[in-house]
Amino acid sequence: MTEHIITPAENVFFRMRKIVKQYYLGDEVMTVLRDVDLDVQEGEYLSVLGPSGSGKSTLMNIIGCLDLPTSGEYILHGQEVEALDEKELARLRSREIGFIFQNSQMLQRMDAMQNVELPLIYAGVRPRERARRAEEMLVKVGLADRLHHYPNQLSGGQQQRVAIARALVTRPTLLLADEPTGALDQATGRQIMQLFRELNEDGHTIIMITHDVNIARNARRVVNIIDGVLTEAEGEVNFA
Repeated sequence: MTEHIITPAENVFFRMRKIVKQYYLGDEVMTVLRDVDLDVQEGEYLSVLGPSGSGKSTLMNIIGCLDLPTSGEYILHGQEVEALDEKELARLRSREIGFIFQNSQMLQRMDAMQNVELPLIYAGVRPRERARRAEEMLVKVGLADRLHHYPNQLSGGQQQRVAIARALVTRPTLLLADEPTGALDQATGRQIMQLFRELNEDGHTIIMITHDVNIARNARRVVNIIDGVLTEAEGEVNFA
């Protein structure tokens, strides 16, 4: 396998320079991201705040190595992402990134333990070790008494905690959360945000994508994205 390693600046987890993303619709070119520059430090907790159609989901996909930019430079943990082939990208995603989405995406016929073990099955981890790590993560997110409950026996907040445990079980260096409280009521959303703060205090690097100003404020740093342009947040920004 080819290695594409670059010595990163001190404590920089990833670096983006002049990232552009374009889509071609017949003869028309749609530019979704425009010269995005972004540095994220190890252990940082960052919110990317923007309205629908702002480019934040496209940016999330590029950060998560689910998509590649049209042009620009993206270096993640010393690796030049654009230079990696699909096999290398898949390896990078499985080792470095834990994904948390708006809906927990639990498999209905599996209990909490089995759902959390899934990424470890794909990684080839042995059954005893899978079970140990899945239980450890479920305890960490406050579900020690729900290990063998099925999705229909769990509240929305508990299902999202299972999703967070599943994202953590592979021991990723980055947690990437896309509207993680979007399907939850406010009280449950606050509980999930408290859990994110605790995870960040434990040393996890977290990037949260959101359209909600109040949710964004839970992060230690906020950047705004509007019409594909990324800027550091200054004061309050309200989106309809």
